[in-house]
This record gives sequence, C-alpha cells and structure tokens, in this order.
Amino acid sequence: MAEFRYLLDTNILSDLLRHPHGPAARRLAVVGEGTVCTNIIVACELRYGAAKKGSLQLSERVETLLGSLEVLPLEGDCDRHYAEVRSHLDRLGKPIGPNDLLIAAHALALELTLVTANVDEFARVPRLQIENWLERTS
Repeated sequence: MAEFRYLLDTNILSDLLRHPHGPAARRLAVVGEGTVCTNIIVACELRYGAAKKGSLQLSERVETLLGSLEVLPLEGDCDRHYAEVRSHLDRLGKPIGPNDLLIAAHALALELTLVTANVDEFARVPRLQIENWLERTS
C-alpha cells in the first residue's frame, strides 16, 4: 500500500470537482497525489450528492475523481476508535454526525491527517490531526 498521509473529506473533493485549479488542487499539487486517499464513506457521500442532483455529467466527474484516488475500505481498528470517540463526545454532549464520526475514526485508525473544511465539527475529536486546504491564508 502507498504511504498515505492525508485522508480527503467530502468537502475537499467537492472543491476539487468545482474548482479544478482552486486551493485544494493547488495544495494537492504541493503534497503529491500519492500522499492522499479518501474512504468509502466519502465516496458514498459524493455519489449520493451526484445522484440527488440527477446530473449525469456530475456523476461522471465524481467517478473520474474517485477513480484517480485510492478509496479505502474501513479498516484497521476503526471500530475501536469509533467507540472511543463516540462515547467521549456523547459524554460531553457534543456529538458529531454519524458519517463524520466514521471518517474521523478511520483517519485516527490509520494515523492520517484529515483534510476538511468542516474544522468546527472535527476539532471536537481528540487526537485527530486536521488541515483545511480551503482556508484562506494572508
């Protein structure tokens, strides 16, 4: 398996679809395509978004994008991380969405940095490394 460093979230891949030369694409060019992956949950979200829009063109673009990335199945001890994070956030009364919880648990299990623009939600997850490639820098 490749030496992945980053797991790309849905909003980052959506930005790549909408803005092929935008901030996420520019950052991807710097870190290298071989360092990034996504997972089956994100692929489900992207395919759902395209199906919901009913756009054949968008569906084709989503398939092309997903075909250019490694789409990982849930693996490692994702289930253990899921249980720990969910119980922790429930005790705090600050749960996150179920798909985001699986994405975060997967990034933790594989020791990957999650690349997302949804920083507020994912910042609640202890020990999760996060980068926002859509954030504007001065």
